[in-house]
Amino acid sequence: MLKTIKKGLVASCQALPDEPLHSSFIMAKMALAAKLGGAVGIRANSKEDIIAIKQEVELPVVGIVKRDYPDSAVFITATKQEVDELLESGCEMIALDATLRTRPNGETLEELVDHIRAKKPEVELMADISTIEDAVNAEKLGFDCVSTTLYGYTNETKGCKLYDNEFMFLKSILQTVSIPVIAEGNVITPEMAKQVLDIGAHSVVVGGAISRPQQITARFTAMIRDN
Repeated sequence: MLKTIKKGLVASCQALPDEPLHSSFIMAKMALAAKLGGAVGIRANSKEDIIAIKQEVELPVVGIVKRDYPDSAVFITATKQEVDELLESGCEMIALDATLRTRPNGETLEELVDHIRAKKPEVELMADISTIEDAVNAEKLGFDCVSTTLYGYTNETKGCKLYDNEFMFLKSILQTVSIPVIAEGNVITPEMAKQVLDIGAHSVVVGGAISRPQQITARFTAMIRDN
């Protein structure tokens, strides 16, 4: 999948249960719209959505399962249960929260990596990271790529934005690891997408700016109110 998405756009087609577009059927159509717009890959949440999307388009899919656990803040592909669901979905790549935070049920990131490699070694692994330390650890564990997905969404990075200081965090990750780096998180304009690719990102993932109309609408209405 990494070869297919190089220097291209991966559209994140997700809608959580409390969002208006929550539906595997709708996400499959969203993926089709993204393909027609030129996307080279899809990032999707849940086994059901991924299966529906793969019936609609032939694009490779980065699969995740978002699930909350009471004993951990990790919620993106947190345990073997989520991993096994994704292995059954047919996705080409699995993304996992690769922060150094404690995982649910006492499981470790290394155990999940070994589990995937043992069951389906052809599936590529994306590490969703929030710090340079996360990225370094992910490379050591054998991830195929790292993504800046969680920068700004952990206690250590709360309030940070990927575009802060001319994408300084992305530049730091690129200088630190040798595996491909995917730019993801608060990439909300075509200009930003081009900029992260020019900086050296392997590809860019865009979510809310494409697939969450309530967020897009909110940006417009906020600007109107400011006037």
